[in-house]
Amino acid sequence: MQRTQHRLASRLARANPTAVFLITLVVVLVALFTPGVIGGLLTLTLAAVVATLVVTTGTSQPARLRVVRLLVLTLLIVAGLVKLF
Repeated sequence: MQRTQHRLASRLARANPTAVFLITLVVVLVALFTPGVIGGLLTLTLAAVVATLVVTTGTSQPARLRVVRLLVLTLLIVAGLVKLF
């Protein structure tokens, strides 16, 4: 694991799971209910964060969980692109 990935993983491990869930839920709801380009950009930004997490923590997760994460990432990208166009 690279040094920057190690720091990110250790910071994520110390985060309060409830707070992370609530913040993520708020961002997802705002992104999905905001119309037009702003909503699309928020959704694609969320997809970029999920992609970073998939890359950072992907090797330590079971194959089934990686598939689910990739599916969620694909759905976020498609939703963001649909909102943009």
